[in-house]
Order: sequence, then structure tokens, then C-alpha cells
Amino acid sequence: MRIFPGRRYTICDSDERAIGAYDYALPTESIAQVPAAQRDASRLMVLDGDGVEHRSFDALPTLLHRDDLLVLNETRVIPARLLGRRLPGDATVELLLLHPARGMRYDPDALAWIALARPARRLHAGDRIGFGSLGEGVVARELEGGMREVAFEIAGRFETFLERAGRMPIPPYIRNETREAQDRYQTIFARVPGSVAAPTASLHFTREVLEAIAAGGTEIVRLTLDVGLGTFRPVSAERIDDHRMHEETYAIGPEAADRIELARRSGRRIVAAGTTVVRALEGNVQRFGRVTAGEHTTEIFITPGFEFRVIGALITNFHLPRSTLLMLVSAFAGRRRILRAYSEAVRHGYRFFSFGDAMFVSSREGNARRCL
Repeated sequence: MRIFPGRRYTICDSDERAIGAYDYALPTESIAQVPAAQRDASRLMVLDGDGVEHRSFDALPTLLHRDDLLVLNETRVIPARLLGRRLPGDATVELLLLHPARGMRYDPDALAWIALARPARRLHAGDRIGFGSLGEGVVARELEGGMREVAFEIAGRFETFLERAGRMPIPPYIRNETREAQDRYQTIFARVPGSVAAPTASLHFTREVLEAIAAGGTEIVRLTLDVGLGTFRPVSAERIDDHRMHEETYAIGPEAADRIELARRSGRRIVAAGTTVVRALEGNVQRFGRVTAGEHTTEIFITPGFEFRVIGALITNFHLPRSTLLMLVSAFAGRRRILRAYSEAVRHGYRFFSFGDAMFVSSREGNARRCL
């Protein structure tokens, strides 16, 4: 672990560095296969101190204070899942497009992309993939971790091809390919295309909830983090310190940066709508020392012992066992506290993962300390 001069450290429970410390029992029926009938009708577990309340998401405005600042991620999910055929032959190939090969930001005209391929072991440099009458792709490079660089040969703009050939990248644990599921895997304020997974904590927001939040005096600002491999790739290492996060791109506008930094320096509570907002803001301040505007990348890995310098409360869904997202939430609120809450959520019939219910978590201990 790299030690940064001037930062606070403490000795943390060594078990928190083992991947098994982030496991929990979850019945299959607890995994939500369909979204709630209404977005804001999802349940909301409220963790404030050691107490737990059971609310619904439309109660969120009552949990926010007049001087709070709520930060949203307005990224838009692209139809990044492509199903094709290996040529010659008829073997099915699936690609999950991650980002253009020449840069991390979404480019509607890019023809070379980095993609997760399945089955990767059968895709080699020079192999061709057919997408019916819409065009073909050629494997340009074999990369580690099942990734491939694919060059597309199509007529017209790549964005048009993607709209016609691509599907929404709904996670594989959701066995639901309906149009409703496709449409609901997008926030109501999604604006900037580039993500290959939804910022799921924000799927619960409705215009009515946002209007009530603003009417209560809470300030709302927006940024963009393109959700990619860094957020959803599983941890395979036995010790979490051996896991390597992949870069994700984020952008903070000048006005948003000024408003967030002013709130931070004024001691106001900054509420993150989702772990992607946490990664953007904490990664930004870790790098620059203050909230700084611009387009940047982060590969920050937030685990217990991390010193939070921006976030004071978090809206989040219930995350997969052994995931970096569960580690981030554990870092913010305490691992044992979160696992107790997850156990209670199972007992009370909460719905888990992307289409599931949400939590509102206040920091119990203020800024956490980094582990040695």
C-alpha cells in the first residue's frame, strides 16, 4: 500500500482485507428480476447511526436537509451489448463494448472499440464477426482478461449501427429481456452517453422526487462518470489489496465544481446519489486536493480505512457479495454495520441488485481513516 504524507492512518481489522469478509448469504429469490411498478415506490432502508428505518424511496426528500447538496450522475447507458456470429460458421459471439480503442470517452463515430468478448478463447486476431446485414467486426488485438480490440466495418455512423444492432447491457443475473426492462435500465435524467452499466441508485428517482427535493431547499448539481469495467468487474484476488481497478472517465463542469467545493469547505453535507458519484468526487479530491473541474480518469479503489474528504451521505442499492461496490459502502459506513443491514434486508424481503431497493446511509464516524 502506498503511504501518503500528512494523511491519517489507523490499524484496521486484518479480516477486512480478505475477500471472504465481504460475502453474505442471499436467497436467489431476493434478486430483483423486474423493476418496481413505479420508480419511487422502491423500498428505502435508512441507516442513521446504529438505527434502521424502513421507508419508501419517495420519502427521500424528508431525509435531506435544507443546506445539503445532492450530486447526481447524468451519464447515459449505451446499447453496448452486441450479439453476432463468428465467420465463417454460425457460432454465437457476444461483445460488451467498453470504450473506444483510442480514448476512454464515448465517441459516436469511433470504429475501433475495446470489448469484453464471450467466448474470448475462440476469438483471435484476424477473426471476423458478422452482425447480419448491419456490418462486420474484425478482431484487431487480443488483450488480457477476455478483452479484444474490434474494428467495425459498417456503412454510416457507428452510433446508428449501435442503435440498430446493440442491446442494453442489463446484468446477466437479470433474466429479463423485455422492452420494459430495457427502458427502465436508464435514469430519468440520463443525458451524456458513455456508460455500459447504469448508475443504479439513481434508477429510483422520479421528477416528483427531484422537484420535492429542490422545493425543500436542497441544492442539486450534476456530473458525469461513465460506468465501466472499474465499477462492475468482480474481485478474483483473495486479498482485496491485490485487486486492480480499471480506469473510468468522469467530467465535472466548472459551475458544479465550484458549488461542490464551496459546500465542502463550508462543512455542508454532500449527498452522493450512487457509488459512481463517490468515485468521481473522492478520486478528484484525492488527485487535486480540492474539487476541480475538467475531464479526468480515476481508478480509485475505496475500501475500509479510506479517508472520505467529500461525501457525508450516500444513496445506494444493495450490492453483490465480494464486489468493489460493497467494499466502498463498507468503507463509508462500516463493514459490520453494512452486513448487519444486509442481513436485516433479507429478512424483511428487500429486493437486491440493479432493479432492487435502495439504502440511504449517513456516515456514523465522519471521515474514516486509512488502514495500515
